[in-house]
Formats: sequence, C-alpha cells, structure tokens
Amino acid sequence: MDPEGLGLPDSLYNLGISAVIDNYQCFKNEIRILPDNLMFDLYYKLYKEKRLCLLGAEFSDLNVFGRVLNVTSRRMFLLRSFQALMDHGTEVVKELASAYVRKCSICLSYSSSRDATIELGLRLGGFLSDAGWFAESEKVLLACQDLCRCTESSIRYWCKLLECYHKLLHTQAAFCHFDGAKVTYHHALQLVDKLRAAHEETNLAGLFAEFSVLHFSRSDYDKAYMWGVEALKQLKPDLPSGVIIDVLRQVAKSCVVKREFKRAEFLAKQAVCLTKDVFDKDHPKYSDSLLDFGFFLLNFDSIRQSVGVYETALEIREAIFGKFNLHVAVAHEELAYALYVHEYSSGRFDKARDHAEKAIIIMEKLLPKEHLMLASVKRVKALILEEIALDSVPNNSGSKDLLSEAENLHMSALKLAIATFGEKNVQTAKHFGNLGRLYQSMKKFQEAETMHLKAIAIKEQLLGVEDYEVGLSIGHLASLYNYHMKKYKKAEQLYLRSIAISLKLFGASYSGLEYDYRGLVHVYHGLEDLEKVAEYTYLLNNWKLHRDLHAEQEDPLIDQEEAVRAIDDITQQFFNGV
Repeated sequence: MDPEGLGLPDSLYNLGISAVIDNYQCFKNEIRILPDNLMFDLYYKLYKEKRLCLLGAEFSDLNVFGRVLNVTSRRMFLLRSFQALMDHGTEVVKELASAYVRKCSICLSYSSSRDATIELGLRLGGFLSDAGWFAESEKVLLACQDLCRCTESSIRYWCKLLECYHKLLHTQAAFCHFDGAKVTYHHALQLVDKLRAAHEETNLAGLFAEFSVLHFSRSDYDKAYMWGVEALKQLKPDLPSGVIIDVLRQVAKSCVVKREFKRAEFLAKQAVCLTKDVFDKDHPKYSDSLLDFGFFLLNFDSIRQSVGVYETALEIREAIFGKFNLHVAVAHEELAYALYVHEYSSGRFDKARDHAEKAIIIMEKLLPKEHLMLASVKRVKALILEEIALDSVPNNSGSKDLLSEAENLHMSALKLAIATFGEKNVQTAKHFGNLGRLYQSMKKFQEAETMHLKAIAIKEQLLGVEDYEVGLSIGHLASLYNYHMKKYKKAEQLYLRSIAISLKLFGASYSGLEYDYRGLVHVYHGLEDLEKVAEYTYLLNNWKLHRDLHAEQEDPLIDQEEAVRAIDDITQQFFNGV
C-alpha cells in the first residue's frame, strides 16, 4: 500500500509507483488489470504530479471509477483528487452520471448485470453527494431507483431500493430539491410499511434521520424532532459509525430549534467526540459535526465560541474540497452569519462580508440562477450590508447604495422562499422580518411595521406565542415603535413580552436582553416615568454582570470533550432528560 504519511518517500513501493507513472503511456492499459488498491495509488500519483488531464480521462471511465470507489480506505484522497479534476475544468462528474444512466438502460434488458449495476449506483450516487455534486448524485440515484423497481419483487431488492431512497433523500434535501424529496419520502414510507408487513427486520436509524433532515430543512420542526427521536430509538452499537454520527448530529439540531439545549449539547458533543475518534480531525465528517456543534453554540448564545468552531470546519472543508465546492460555500455562509452576530456590537463586519461574498461567488458559479440555496446566503449578506450602512456616515450616497443593495438581496431571497415554501413558513417569515428591519433603517416606517406584523403572525401560527423566533420579531417591532414611531405604550408591551420569552429560554445572561432593557429605558424616558427608568437601568447593569460571568464560565469546547459513550448509554441519558 501507499506509505504516504509514514515518512518513507524512497521506499521500493513509491519508487515503483513513480516508475510506472513516468512511463504511463506504456503501462496505461496494464494498470487496469492491477488490484483495485494498487490501481488507486497509481491514479493518486497522477493527481499528486498534477497530470490532471490524464487522470480525468481515466476517472471518466465508469468501469475504472467504479473500481476506484471500492477502495473505501482512501476516500479522503479520492475526494481531493476528484475536486482537483472539477477545478481543472473537466466534465468528469457529468460524464460519470451520464454513463451510469446509459448503463441502467442497458441493464433493463439484461438482468444478469443488474445487481452489480445497482451496487455501483449506490456507491457512485453516495460518493457524488459526499463530494458536493448533488445534481449528478440525484441523476445517478434516480436511475438506480428505477432499476431497483424493475427487478423481481423480493425483500432483497426492497432493501436495496430502501437504501437508494435513503441516499436519494439525503441528496435532494441537501440540494434543496424539496419537490423530489417529498416524492422520495412518501415512497420510502410505503416501502417501510411493506417491509414491516413482511416481518423484515431492517434498521431504519439512518433513514429516519434523513426524514428529520428533510422536515428540518422545510422548517417543520415538530416533525423533524419526531423523526429524529425515532432515529435515536433505532440506534444499535453494530451500526456503521457514520450512521450513528449522522443521527446524533440531526437529533441535536432538532433539539436546538425545540430549545432543548441540554439534550442538544449532550448529543452535539458526543457526535464531535465520536467523529474525531473514528475519522480523525481532517475528515469531512468531522467538519459536518463541527458545523452542527457551531449551530448549537450560536443558538445557545455562546457566540464567540461558535465562530471558532465554524472557522475550524471551514478550514477542513477547504483542505479537502478546495475553493469551488458547495460544501465549502455552506461553511462560508455559516461562518459569515456567526461573525455577523459576534460583531453586531463592534460594527466590524469586513470578515463577515468577505465570507458571505465568497459563498455567493461559489454558489452562483455552481448553481442554477434561481436556486434556493442562494436565498439563505443572500439574506446573510443583506443583513451585513445593512449594518455596514448604518455604521457609515448618515445619508451619504455610499450608505444609500448599501441599503439599496441589501433590499434587492432581501427581495430576491423572499421571492425564492415564497416560490419554494409559500408564505406560511418560518423561513419566509424570517425574510419578512429582515425586510422590516431594513425598511426601518431606510426610514420607511409603515412598510417596516407591515413586514414585522407579517413575520410575527406567521411565526406565532407555526411556532406558538412563546417561541424564540417570535420573541425576536416582537423585539424588532418594539424597536420600531420605540425609536421611530413614538408608540411608547405599544413598544413597552412588546419589550416586556420579548424579555419574558428570553428569560424563560435562556436565562438572565442572554445577550439579546441588552437591547430590550435599553429599549425600555428609552421608552420610559419618553413616557417621563423616572421610576421605571431607574428600575430598568438597574436591570441593564445587572444584566452586564450576568453577561460577564457567563463569558468567564464558557469552557474550551473542542479539545476537552468528554469521552465517547456507549450508544445505549447515550440513548438512555437522552430519554432521561440528560
């Protein structure tokens, strides 16, 4: 095997690999009769020597690439070399997907090769998804799905079809192809019922986790939580580590949006620990776990630490996937938003803006023009631009240009969200709320009020009156009434309601309380209620003490996690409330 990383650059094996590659044209055909692992090392040497045109020609051959996929122990190296080919401008991903679709068409007439073709489709579709090429992954898995359906009706093929649904659902949800994902979801549910009716014992942890991911992506948080818990119930120690990690990550995220922070922290930390233990710190799975851990930290108000976690996740993804890959774009976006929140008080938004713009550049290069993934990152950039505009010289042309650009980004994001989700959706409500804040900054106060009221109504209907998202929108409307419309009594009631929600969910050290307490001090000055001014000035100062104590108590979270626990222990602790 290739001894890369073992400190043996002049080993006989390496010399042999180099000799073959130096005479590649002479040995080109003979390479294909070698064992899979040896063939892989020769192709990886082509990548290391940047002979990418030759490597692209080899990897475009479906039979060759299918054998390369068999070498699962070298997946990291394959991801790097594959991305290098894409950056080089090859069409290898499209050629592989098209070749597989053609192979499936032929197999419909020749049943003898169906099993091998189905296995190839599952491996290829899964790899392309892992590599960030979701459209081609979906194309491969849809062809594999059709081939599975055309085979004999037996439990063996039902299980293969269910595996295909699992991978297809993952790809479609990651790519925001929700219409297709909805169809796959219902097909998978029907097949699960058939297998259960046939008394087939199949572990469904990974599939149920994908059900949770789909509903989470569509902001249906109750169902996301429900399916996440069902996935957790299915966990067994003998499942693949990757499946266990994915379940822990997804249930943790679902707990975050349900504000079950103890459970979320416990599962998120366990996912990070297990990933590091099984895959090490340079693996894409570790970056996945870090991104979800960062999501917990950001929502739990450990904002500074979330930035550090997101930065590490981005570094890992860039080392594997280079600069132009959707996995990298998503990490840039997540970091941009964390930096925006972190620097909200300081006004230093240059880094946040840089990461948001990098994400947009990547996505616009790789995605169709009106793709939903662009809505989220445009929203982040618009938020950043608005704050930069507010911190610049008032009423200058540069400030107006930034606000105008922010409005265009928000309107574009809102349009994409409505087209995908409709108006009655949490994501759409967030876009209405963001426009409300922007119009407030643009001194369009009636339009701002309309947008805030829309956001609140949708969130209350979907999430309940005491949800964090509702509190956020209420606080924004209170700010509008307080500082711009002089509706002090209305502002007072909204601030008090926002404070009650924050205290219930986060406690006395929550960062958002600062704006509500300051707002109430301003309200009571306007109402000339000096007693209340003194009361909320005291509460504001008391909040600062709590906040300082909270900052001192934040633990270093990456290198000092608890040891990996047994799966049965994890599930038992979760259901006992941790």
